[in-house]
Amino acid sequence: MSAYYAENKEEALKKALELIPEGSSVTMGGGASIVEIGLDKALKEGNYNFIDRNLYEDKREAMLLAYNADVFLSSVNAMSDDGVLVNIDGNSNRVSAIAQGPKKVLFIVGMNKVCGDVDSALKRARNIAAPINANRIGTNTPCTKTGSCMNCKSPETICCQFLITRYSRHTGRIHVILVNEDLGF
Repeated sequence: MSAYYAENKEEALKKALELIPEGSSVTMGGGASIVEIGLDKALKEGNYNFIDRNLYEDKREAMLLAYNADVFLSSVNAMSDDGVLVNIDGNSNRVSAIAQGPKKVLFIVGMNKVCGDVDSALKRARNIAAPINANRIGTNTPCTKTGSCMNCKSPETICCQFLITRYSRHTGRIHVILVNEDLGF
């Protein structure tokens, strides 16, 4: 995995665009951090084939396009001090694309997501990021009412798959831009 540091959103956007060759097919699996630095907008307006899953009637078709994309954009729910990435997903589209498929995965990570170790990163992902995401997409889960994980198995749970990424055997595939600002949730 390759790591980069950006002092602010503007530096993060500049670095991200340096890592994405013009003409690339690019998609994303959500990612408030990507929107906050303006990367989605820059890609839509630039010389890129931005695959916007929101424009597809068939969401599955859009999700499957991510596997053959040149670049997949994401953030993380949490990250440990030593760079282990933690993600939770309800539909698997994001975590499966991170694990395998696209030629390159680019993470935009705000400092608010950095935790001391993997255990605290998992707690952050479950008790901070997941309830906010569940509220954002309008699920009826216990965490939307309590604000923290209740370890539910509700039919609407977004905590279906947990992916811990500690290393990539595929040189040059995973890139992380750590931004010295709070981004996403």
